[in-house]
Amino acid sequence: MDQWFFAEGNSQQRGPLPADELIALYRSSRIALDTLVWRDGMAQWQPLETVAAEIGLDIAPAAEAVEVIAPGPTLPPALPAAPAAPAAPAAPADPAPPITPTAAPPPRQGLSGCAIVGIVAAVVAVLVLIIGGALAVLAVPAYRDYVARAKATEAIAALEPIKAAVAEFASEHGRCPVNDDEGFQPAESYADGAVGAVRIGRFDNGHCGVEAELTVPGSTSLDGKLLWLDYDGEQQHWECSGEPDDKYLPQHCRG
Repeated sequence: MDQWFFAEGNSQQRGPLPADELIALYRSSRIALDTLVWRDGMAQWQPLETVAAEIGLDIAPAAEAVEVIAPGPTLPPALPAAPAAPAAPAAPADPAPPITPTAAPPPRQGLSGCAIVGIVAAVVAVLVLIIGGALAVLAVPAYRDYVARAKATEAIAALEPIKAAVAEFASEHGRCPVNDDEGFQPAESYADGAVGAVRIGRFDNGHCGVEAELTVPGSTSLDGKLLWLDYDGEQQHWECSGEPDDKYLPQHCRG
């Protein structure tokens, strides 16, 4: 049910009250047809007469009363008083005071400021979380791959002194060295960093070579995998290959 306000004098407003009470005030002559009234949803204050049909106010009796009194000398002032309703244009300025107590303004103030800022902040926070999570999902595997490549490169670099010793031994003795030969060590004695063991000998193709077993705990891509360094004595050339995926190996070791 709509709640109504009415203007008393030029600056005071009364209400809220239901339409029935507004009609009762009119019947008791406390308010007149030119009294300004307002409810939530109206753009501005309007004379009671303009909303009579809306609230169910029958103004016919009032009209008959005016006709009875018409012969009296006071009728002319009463009729011009109705035009005084044009003061309503000035009255719209009065809605400013009612705007403060009425229920309509507070919601507008809340939505215009804090609510909008809060909504925007919430949306931004959600987007940040989504983007951050996506970046984390991409970054973790990329970092693991980077660490694996670094470990593989480190292991191959650690085999360089052994390669030189194998080439020198093959040149002097005309055969491939093994771990038991002078100047070499047992396989596990070469353990260092990502290298767990190094076996020295001859491959099936007749070339001398080095087989290194990687030890990288926590890395299924490298741990326990083998690297092979194949030495062609006639060409004095080394070839590198291995079990790990090519993306973890240096360019010269990829198949």
